[in-house]
Amino acid sequence: MNESAPLVTIDAAAPQADRIARAARIIRNGGLVVFPTETVYGLGANALDASAVARIYSAKGRPTWNPVIAHVACVADARELVATWTDEAERLATTFWPGPLTLVLPKRDIVPDVATAGLPAIGVRVPHHPVALALLRAAACPIAAPSANRFTQVSPTTAQHAMESLGDRVDLVLDGGACEVGIESTVLDLTGDVPAVLRPGMITRAQIATVLGRDVLDLSQRTVSTDATAAPQHSPGMSDRHYAPRADVWLFDGEDSAELARALASHRNDRNAGPVTALVFSATPSVQTGDRIVRMPADPSLYARLLYAVLHEADAAGATVIVIERPPHDERWAGVRNRLERSSR
Repeated sequence: MNESAPLVTIDAAAPQADRIARAARIIRNGGLVVFPTETVYGLGANALDASAVARIYSAKGRPTWNPVIAHVACVADARELVATWTDEAERLATTFWPGPLTLVLPKRDIVPDVATAGLPAIGVRVPHHPVALALLRAAACPIAAPSANRFTQVSPTTAQHAMESLGDRVDLVLDGGACEVGIESTVLDLTGDVPAVLRPGMITRAQIATVLGRDVLDLSQRTVSTDATAAPQHSPGMSDRHYAPRADVWLFDGEDSAELARALASHRNDRNAGPVTALVFSATPSVQTGDRIVRMPADPSLYARLLYAVLHEADAAGATVIVIERPPHDERWAGVRNRLERSSR
C-alpha cells in the first residue's frame, strides 16, 4: 500500500470494544495491526497464518533467520502452542505473566516455520497491556508481534514512532499512548538442560534464577550478522547492530569525559557535522548551539522507559552523533546496556 494506515486512538486503560473488534477482524483476515504493549509497540499478525507472518517480515525488511514472538492472552493459550510445557515454565508464567518475559519452548506443528526461523521452538509471552490483551481475546488467535519498525532501527514506544517507520506498510495503527516499560522483553530459552537468557530485559537473570532455584546462563552477548546468511536464532534482538538510530552512537564512561571532549572536537571539525545529542548521568560534555544534553534517570526502569523516545527525538532533531554515558555494571541495567551496546556497533 502507498497511503499511511488509519491511526485510531484507543483508551489504554479501557479499550473501546468497537475499535478492538475492527483490529481483530484485520488480524483474523491476514492483515497487519500495530498495537501497544507494555514494552514497545508491536507489529501484529495471526501467528498461525504463515502468509500473514510473512507480511511482517516483508514490512519490516526482517531477515528470515530472525524469529518472531507469539503473544497470547493467557497461560492456557501458551500451552496450545508448545509441545512441552514444563514445571519451570509454569512457575515462571505464574510469577511474571502478564509481563515482559518471553519463554522459548519446543513448538507444536500448528506454529508455521516462518514464525520460528525454521527452528523447532517458539518464543511466547502474555503481555501486560489492556489493549494487547483485549486484541488477543477478540482475535481469538496468538499474535506474532515483533517491534513495529524497520529492521535494526530504534523500536517504537509511541504510535507516532511506528507510523513514521511503517505507516504505509500496515493496515491499522492503534494509538494507546506511550509504553510503560520501554524496551523489549527478556527472552529465556528453556529448550536446553540449563535455562539461558538470550536477550536481557527488565526482568533480570537473578529474578529468574530465584524463581527456578538454580543457575541461569547468560548468552545475551552472542551476536549474528545482519545479512541474510546468518544462522537461525531462537531469539530476536541478537543481530550485531540493532535498536539503532540514524545518528552514530558513541558510548563513554563518566571518567572518560576528556577523551569524549577530544572526539567531539574532532567531529565538529568536519564541515558536514550536525548537532550532537548527549545522554548523561553526571558528565557534562562541551556543547555548541544546536546541541542537546539530556539528563537521564539513575533508576534503570525510568531510564528504559525514556531511552527509545530520546533516541527518536535525537534523530528528528537531525543529530549526527549521539553520545551516551554508560550505565552502571549492575544486572538491573543489563537490558539497557544490551540495547546501548548493540545500537553503537
